[in-house]
Amino acid sequence: MSDLPVITQQQLALRNGQDKPEIWIAYQGKVYDVTHSRLWRNGKHYEHWAGQDLTDELKDAPHTSQVFEKLTQVGVLPAIQ
Repeated sequence: MSDLPVITQQQLALRNGQDKPEIWIAYQGKVYDVTHSRLWRNGKHYEHWAGQDLTDELKDAPHTSQVFEKLTQVGVLPAIQ
């Protein structure tokens, strides 16, 4: 079990690079802070937008999921019932 907070889809959506100073993305149930990443300026990275779960979108990415190991995890998404 994680000691990190559960972050709702609504909380995640507000961290889209426009509404709040933080920029967050989610992948495989984990929420990551990409605020200081030069690759996520203004909440956009290529055709991907911050503030959402990118698990399905990243299946076609040119990189592996190892890129998330370099990011700070700030929370978890609630399990889908």
